[in-house]
Amino acid sequence: MLSGRRVVLGVSGGVAAYKSAFLARRLIEQGAEVRVVMTESAQSFVGPQTFAALTGHHPLTHLFDDGSVSPHTDLARWADLVIVAPATAATLARLAQGLSEEALSAILLATRAPVLVAPAMHTEMWEHPATRRTMDLLASDGHHVVGPATGELAGGDVGPGRMAEPEEILAAASSMLEGPLTGRHVLVTAGGTREPIDPVRFLGNRSSGKMGHAIAAEAARRGAQVDLVTASDLPDPPRTKVYRVDSAQDMLDVVDGITPDVAVFAAAVADFRPADTADVKMARADGPPTLVLEPTPDILASVVAREDDTFTVGFAAETGGVDRAVEKAKRKGVDLLVYNDVTEEGSGFGTDTNRVVLVHPDSTTEEWPTLSKGEVASRLWDLIDSRTADS
Repeated sequence: MLSGRRVVLGVSGGVAAYKSAFLARRLIEQGAEVRVVMTESAQSFVGPQTFAALTGHHPLTHLFDDGSVSPHTDLARWADLVIVAPATAATLARLAQGLSEEALSAILLATRAPVLVAPAMHTEMWEHPATRRTMDLLASDGHHVVGPATGELAGGDVGPGRMAEPEEILAAASSMLEGPLTGRHVLVTAGGTREPIDPVRFLGNRSSGKMGHAIAAEAARRGAQVDLVTASDLPDPPRTKVYRVDSAQDMLDVVDGITPDVAVFAAAVADFRPADTADVKMARADGPPTLVLEPTPDILASVVAREDDTFTVGFAAETGGVDRAVEKAKRKGVDLLVYNDVTEEGSGFGTDTNRVVLVHPDSTTEEWPTLSKGEVASRLWDLIDSRTADS
């Protein structure tokens, strides 16, 4: 599943570099966004302008000729996958030893994305003990290899060392990016809504959005198509489509246009808003204003009421016991409700940890220990996946 994925394509100096142009084109046809990085020797086999025309972006060819302060770390963090094709013996050795002499090897050292290499070299080089040690190191580091094939090589030689064909590399890349949620469409809401009083002031809450963003990031990591509707100022999680909103009505307007397979409502949506919003800033000299409040729209209820098979997960940030959350789960009709007591240490707004209790449809509860919000997100998706596996 390459649609929407960010792929860095590294091209090193071998005659098979011409095939990388076909690979770049096929990646784009599959919906991937592609950035190319070329070694100096690669440019002796194919010109940077070829890749610029194919991808719409000029390749990175040198660490210090780019407008970015740190182009290698920028691309390393941007990537969902790094492919090196062709991967010469020298490039593979640099990767195995952690050397970062130029742009491509620096990106390979800096990235946390999975790496797929497509070796290409003469048979003698492929069979050399040094290359065998290199490949063993790369395997132990968790890197993925496709090929090489046996066939015609440069200079009319025949033997193992021929770079895998672009379609084979494409298939390997697709397989690497698949996960248990591949093919699922997920909606996540996050953050605390802000209900305007005037152009300056608002009614809000202390929600940071960390839990919702962690849930969205984990769903994307598992291969889901993720729409995140957030009132938080946190950075966009990788591989998610993010909608920035302020008020409950803003959030509802976006959610109404999304029909997911799974919807996780982690946002702390304000229950009330001012019935009237002042067009200009209220003046202190005029004395304390009288605020008349009205209910905000119930976003969760609107999705539960749809005539579809959306699996709905609600969140209940409460103070005190779990009884209110059990009642809320019944009243809302959700498939699962996640409760946490925001007064409990390590479980409040803005923390990096959470201690939650799950409320199941039959009103039974399941208490989890204090975990990082990333761990809560991971466990939650394990549970949702098991509950929806046959749907």
